[in-house]
Amino acid sequence: MIDIRKQENGIAVVTLNRPSKHNAFDEHLIASMTQTFRDIESDDEVRLMVLAAEGKNFSAGADLAWMQRMASYNHDKNLEDAQSLAEMLRTLNFLKKPTLARIQGAAFGGAVGLVSCCDIAVAADNARFCLSEVRIGLIPATISPYVIAAIGERAARRYFLSAEHFSATQALTLGLVSEITSSDKLDECIDSITQQILNNSPTAIKEAKRLIADVANAQITTELINNTSERIARIRTSNDGQEGVTAFLEKRPPTWLNQPPPAEAE
Repeated sequence: MIDIRKQENGIAVVTLNRPSKHNAFDEHLIASMTQTFRDIESDDEVRLMVLAAEGKNFSAGADLAWMQRMASYNHDKNLEDAQSLAEMLRTLNFLKKPTLARIQGAAFGGAVGLVSCCDIAVAADNARFCLSEVRIGLIPATISPYVIAAIGERAARRYFLSAEHFSATQALTLGLVSEITSSDKLDECIDSITQQILNNSPTAIKEAKRLIADVANAQITTELINNTSERIARIRTSNDGQEGVTAFLEKRPPTWLNQPPPAEAE
């Protein structure tokens, strides 16, 4: 149900491969995604992950057959199942490596959570989104921390309650996606962004992600100011910090690019 393709440049493309079910979630796919994200985290050869999907749709969200099974279970079993989904989302959201979502077609329900958990989301112009849970008597509970962080409370008040479809253009306006492009340019756009990321310090990227998680919505206190000061002091004296500044001053590529220094002019 999941294909993983690791490229020589350090990109891992993780593809949901259940197109006959529109890549809808069930307990098996959720468990597989959780383990895949953990494997990506621990793989030193992977610098960046692209989350993609096979077929015409990114994901229809929850599999209806799975939801029907869950409806027949008691509260404790439903709680256990919900916690599995919540853990998958948490693992993706706090992955220390950059994550990009590649979105085509429908991204409904829990799929909006996946998109929200990724650092960057690129959507084809034919993509459409929907937080559809209330239509069937449910709520977007486990995805809510990530979706509200992405689109804001005001937009959540509309789309959590109306369950209306919205376009890629509206998703861009809301901040759910970072960029939209034509379907035939989707991979080209992803490649451009991933190359920009791969040009940068792996250590600094990891620390920048951690900085965002820790500083977002935090009050600006003396403690926070001291904390951020400590972070910049620490990164300046790190190997990547020293190498990056030195390479810039010497007008050469930093060593993390694995490129030879430019030839001396004759």
